[in-house]
Amino acid sequence: MLATDRDLLALEPNLFRDAGWAGQRLVYGQGNVAGTTLTLTSQDVNLTDAGVAPGHVAGVGGTPYEITAVLSATTATISRLRDADDAPLITPTPMTGQVVEVVTLRPQIALVEHQVLRMLGIEPAAAPGAPSAADITTPDALTRVVCLGSLHLVYSAAAALSQAGSPLWLRAEIYRRRFIDERQRAAAAVDTNGDGIADATRRLNILQLTRG
Repeated sequence: MLATDRDLLALEPNLFRDAGWAGQRLVYGQGNVAGTTLTLTSQDVNLTDAGVAPGHVAGVGGTPYEITAVLSATTATISRLRDADDAPLITPTPMTGQVVEVVTLRPQIALVEHQVLRMLGIEPAAAPGAPSAADITTPDALTRVVCLGSLHLVYSAAAALSQAGSPLWLRAEIYRRRFIDERQRAAAAVDTNGDGIADATRRLNILQLTRG
């Protein structure tokens, strides 16, 4: 995918506190934190069966942490939010017997990602020989626009249960505008002939025309 839950958290630190209920809960239980290791002591579904992976976010005692590795069905490496995926881990506060919840917004991310791909003239389920998402050689260039669109989608869903002008409604509007602005700037390099070398630059604000 072009973005992860961790990427959303970096843009909106209160996301899982304010609108996490709009996502899909993967794991709920209790656990301990020692160093950078989260150990589940009880859970409804274990990490492996739930499909938890790096890039997901674990709420421990109400605080969100990046999941950087899944070590076993009941243990994972976590970190406080870092400024980059490849930055050193930041050790959380040691904890015992805390509520652990892993919620994902990947379904919403996937919807926005499909929209962004179509803006580039790429179908998510590309026909044989046609450029696909795998042919985008600069996927990081699209992460921000996918994140902003996803945040708009999440907050719009949450705001539907509140009145116009509520904090959730205002958040949705902010991210709608930021998504539109980022869409005007974003561009991706694409390998259109399958030789492994980018030969086209496609922008989200330009209609892609193809010969029939």
